[in-house]
Amino acid sequence: MSKGLLLAGEPMGLLIAQSEGPLDSVKGYSLAVAGAEFNVATGSARLGHPTAYLTKLGDDPFGKLISRTLNENGIDNSLVIYTKERRTGFMLKSKVSKGDPEIFYFRAGSAASTLSEEDVEKIDFSRFGYLHLTGILPALSDSTRAAVRLMLKKARQAGLFVSFDPNLRPQLWPSQEVMVSYINDLASKADLVLPGEGEGKILCGTEDAHEINAFYKKLGAKSVVTKCGPKGALLLEEDGRETMVPGFVIDKVVDTVGAGDGFAAGVLTGLMEGLSPEKCVERGSAIGAIQCTFVGDNEGLPTKEQLEKFMKTHKRVQL
Repeated sequence: MSKGLLLAGEPMGLLIAQSEGPLDSVKGYSLAVAGAEFNVATGSARLGHPTAYLTKLGDDPFGKLISRTLNENGIDNSLVIYTKERRTGFMLKSKVSKGDPEIFYFRAGSAASTLSEEDVEKIDFSRFGYLHLTGILPALSDSTRAAVRLMLKKARQAGLFVSFDPNLRPQLWPSQEVMVSYINDLASKADLVLPGEGEGKILCGTEDAHEINAFYKKLGAKSVVTKCGPKGALLLEEDGRETMVPGFVIDKVVDTVGAGDGFAAGVLTGLMEGLSPEKCVERGSAIGAIQCTFVGDNEGLPTKEQLEKFMKTHKRVQL
């Protein structure tokens, strides 16, 4: 087993509407935990990999829910910081039968938004082999931006493999210009970048997967995998080889939220297990497809047995 995976981010309480309609008219919500990096951590831990998570939680019901959920999923929470000064962020998500759900955040000034370089200084990076970052944590505040930069620097010095998912949240950034500049700078320093076609339009000026891959390769990323929705993903390896890896066919899409995080968990755990780049992307596509069949952001993330069964019993997309 390789050294473990380190993540940093903001997990939030998630209130999922129990009936369809505008969020201001819904009568009941069910409670869960959300957060892109939390989803990746959950996916990795369920597949049996040592996984640790740096975050900051408030001393409140959502913070306690998240702490308990980390434990239940076997995620190392020794890097979790608790504070009485700030609240844990939470969000509302509508229920939809088609299209993307409506999302509303209550996260401004949250505990996680105060993560800082001082918190990063306490981490022993030699414990880990991999670091996964997204564009969400640096969007929260100046201090989280500085913390992410330091994490990347220290991970590089310690020889960790760094993966980066842009995971764009334009509403959290001061401006689109700042967002694009910062995200692309982080991507240029990563071993692996995981953009989506839609993100490419904003970050690279194109939705063409070949052009997105070429853009990040030229910027300095060692390898790139551009997610192409249900079709699959286009892999650009370090040696310049490019392969379209087909996705998996599912009967019905229930909710696409968390699919990209499941994809990242699949690719990363594949790398940790020494699978070929193509097999890693195949695993990522399988987990992304499974997650699309569940309402919650991470409920569908499979165990190894569930993943193997899905990959054996589901057809691939015909390209």
